Amino acid sequence: MGFDPDGNAAASEKSRGTNILGVRAYNERLVLSLVRRFGNLPKAEIARLTGLSAQTVSVIVKALEADGLLLRMAPNRGRIGQPSVPLNLNPEGAFSFGLKIGRRSASLMMMDFIGTARGQISCSYPYPDLKDILAFAGTAIATLTGKLTKAQKSRIAGLGAAVPFELWNWGRETGAPAASLEAWRTCNLQAELEHLCGWPVFVSNDATAACGAELTFGKGHAFQDFVYIFIGYFAGGGLVLGGNLYPGRQGNAAALGSMPVPERSGEGKSGTGQLIAQASLHRLEQRLAANNIDPAGFFKAPQWDRLGSILDDWLIEAASGLAHAIVAAMSVIDFGGAIIDGGFSGEVRARLVALTREKVMAYDLQGLSPFEIIEGSAGANARTAGAASLPFFSRFLLDRDVLFKGEA
Repeated sequence: MGFDPDGNAAASEKSRGTNILGVRAYNERLVLSLVRRFGNLPKAEIARLTGLSAQTVSVIVKALEADGLLLRMAPNRGRIGQPSVPLNLNPEGAFSFGLKIGRRSASLMMMDFIGTARGQISCSYPYPDLKDILAFAGTAIATLTGKLTKAQKSRIAGLGAAVPFELWNWGRETGAPAASLEAWRTCNLQAELEHLCGWPVFVSNDATAACGAELTFGKGHAFQDFVYIFIGYFAGGGLVLGGNLYPGRQGNAAALGSMPVPERSGEGKSGTGQLIAQASLHRLEQRLAANNIDPAGFFKAPQWDRLGSILDDWLIEAASGLAHAIVAAMSVIDFGGAIIDGGFSGEVRARLVALTREKVMAYDLQGLSPFEIIEGSAGANARTAGAASLPFFSRFLLDRDVLFKGEA
């Protein structure tokens, strides 16, 4: 903690209290988060889950209905007494946009308040050029907003952008010109996108955003704490602790692609490398090229079942690296589970998860609590959906810092 010359805690580091507006915002986010998770919740059940009084819940629900965020559904009849009226999120309550910027492709999604994609536009490229991607985003935003009414446009919560951490690195692996990558190092992406669209913009590591999508719309609620791994061009990850997305000190928590993992040379000598050298689509690209298969052509229209032993060998190698990373993560934090997803078909994902489970069981797990390894649910769209969820996290969903936001 820092102190001023008089021995008082520095103002920027003092613990901040909250006021009635902060409590109200917390309670409203709490109700919206519970309705998003469980759906069809009557006010009495909301009161039971939150510990709030029936009167307080009624006031909150009334305000959220007036804001167009909650809908009353058909009453539950057939029981003694007055029928309960379940509440659900209003799909038209808010809209958000998500931009995924990858090393080989970009995608823009328009999402409604319940997480349904209302439209999506994608493009591919040999390497990510800043000017080209901003031009793509501008055109795609204009196309998708053109489908909205004036009332719907007034409910746009913002735009989220999911970008690999330090996109300007790994130039050799991506084959990108140095000047194109250097532009990413010096640009203020948030400011560029805000100028482009005029909405609030939220920028996140791409794998962290994908983890947020799994937590909000997928299988993440199965665990209070879990580690998330997404296999894209490189491998990345995300953390959920205590039911909250944990981005880390600089937004790069669970940078699993950089985790050291064992590797073996052709002469049987052991060594270490990074996880991305084993579990990544970049590694699969290398295997395709070595077998005279054009990677760009394959990924435009992938036919996974035709890869045969190429895919088999890649899956075994990737599962070996993932197993090591998962066991190492479990040794640090007592996660309830690991969720694996990636930019490939559901069948490939299922095989990868099954192989990873087998590899994990070959480790000495003595001293570790039991944990599960399961498939993710979003697939290739995880990062784009995660980007679109960022404005919802900021505006409407419960997070651990909400009481310390707003007016002082």
